[in-house]
Amino acid sequence: MRKYLLPLLFIFLFVIESTFALMVAPTEMFANERWLIPHFLLGAIMLLVIFGSRKLGLLYAFIFGLLFDIVYTEIIGINLFLFPVVTYIVYQLMKILQNNLIVTTIITLFGVALMELGSFGVNYIISITTMGFSDFIFMRFIPTLILNLIFIVIVIFPLKKYFERYVERLSL
Repeated sequence: MRKYLLPLLFIFLFVIESTFALMVAPTEMFANERWLIPHFLLGAIMLLVIFGSRKLGLLYAFIFGLLFDIVYTEIIGINLFLFPVVTYIVYQLMKILQNNLIVTTIITLFGVALMELGSFGVNYIISITTMGFSDFIFMRFIPTLILNLIFIVIVIFPLKKYFERYVERLSL
């Protein structure tokens, strides 16, 4: 039963992201001026790579990147590419930097920022969005980073403990 908890956690976060996005619609809360984009699943996958297993983290990044593209986006491949790349970059940075909760929080938030910038860049290049870069920064990027920072601060300690125990049980 315990081996199914990790996939269930990620499936739960996948569902919560879309539910959260619908509940906190920008037209209702911010008069259509701010977009809060949750990246809870990606944040948890990055924490898995940092505190747990690189192989599992990259595998889940690939699987859920593809699932995100199938369910939510018009073009298959953006998240399929960005999820694993961002996760790998975060993993490489954490090999260099000191592994404590503050640095991990900053690097995970950096991964969310990379995801947002990469997604915006691809959508801008292929003309899916017409939003300018300055509008993107103030209307979507900064509110998204604040939302995801709050999420990371809330879940980092429990997920750290869970991922460390999970990997320990796998190695036994």
